[in-house]
Amino acid sequence: MSNRTMPHPRTVIAAALAMLGGAAGAVAAGAPVLQLPLACDIGRNCFIQTYVDADPSPLARDYMCGARAQDGHNGTDFRLPSMAAQRDGVDVLAAADGRVLRQRDGMADAPVAGSDHSAVQNTECGNGLVIDHGGGWETQYCHLAKGSLRLKPGEMVKAGQPVGRVGLSGLSQYPHVHFTVRHGGRIIDPFAHDAPPGSCGAGASLWAPALQPGLAYRPRAIINHGFASGPVTMQMVEEAGAGQAPDGADAAALVAYIRAIGLQAGDIQLLTVKDPSGRVIAENRAKPMERNQAQTLLYSGRKRPQDGWRPGLYQASYRVTRDGAVVLEQDFSVELREQP
Repeated sequence: MSNRTMPHPRTVIAAALAMLGGAAGAVAAGAPVLQLPLACDIGRNCFIQTYVDADPSPLARDYMCGARAQDGHNGTDFRLPSMAAQRDGVDVLAAADGRVLRQRDGMADAPVAGSDHSAVQNTECGNGLVIDHGGGWETQYCHLAKGSLRLKPGEMVKAGQPVGRVGLSGLSQYPHVHFTVRHGGRIIDPFAHDAPPGSCGAGASLWAPALQPGLAYRPRAIINHGFASGPVTMQMVEEAGAGQAPDGADAAALVAYIRAIGLQAGDIQLLTVKDPSGRVIAENRAKPMERNQAQTLLYSGRKRPQDGWRPGLYQASYRVTRDGAVVLEQDFSVELREQP
């Protein structure tokens, strides 16, 4: 099984800059060394959805000059793969030692759909808190679960200490933590501290050195994949990871699905399903993406044959190509057992 994003040239540049001077730059500025603000394994059960917007114009670009930002976005969004993961409970952690300045709790965990933000006007952060790290440095944590905050203003906190749980409060459409860093009231991108305006991949990383390989920039990522025994919708994937997985040769259908984030205009997706003999039984070749997409769901499958499914291992192969080169891929499988 693989889940591989092909290296992006700017990723290599950023890694080199971090090795040469990133940590030194952070120390010289007196910035805190940041730990991951979630109790999760980045890239496996939590993902970066959106970065800080580095473009002052109405356009948007992330610190690598990529498309993983939204206009005016002032933080980094760390998301969970589904609401089921949120219901299981994932701790939000203090990114560095400090003192709680202020907090809010009691707002409902209810997704805000469409463009109607009136229900959360002036409370877009939802349940959250701000931690003072000294020297003018602050971190803010938004969209925490109702009733989960554990600290009051004035209390001291250590790096890695749980401060609440991931929720869906405020202006949020999926379970995530909006994590913001400020210095002297100014927004700081923790991936590109003191980057010159208009640069790509410059600046210093404020993340602890051990975290930086896992936090390396990825233009695209896969957050859900698997098989279902019936139709699959984005809502189903968001709610529980998808429908019931088929496990027997009498399954009503066999549907492979995959959800990706960060796909770009011109990307082409292909999802193929093969039976135990290696024969292609379903294939979905999507049209080239017309525009950049925050998230995309692709599925491919077929109904049960009249004589039932052949027991064995069914394999799915997902490829995203751009200008003829593979830029994202994932292989996964499911075994259908003969029913007793």
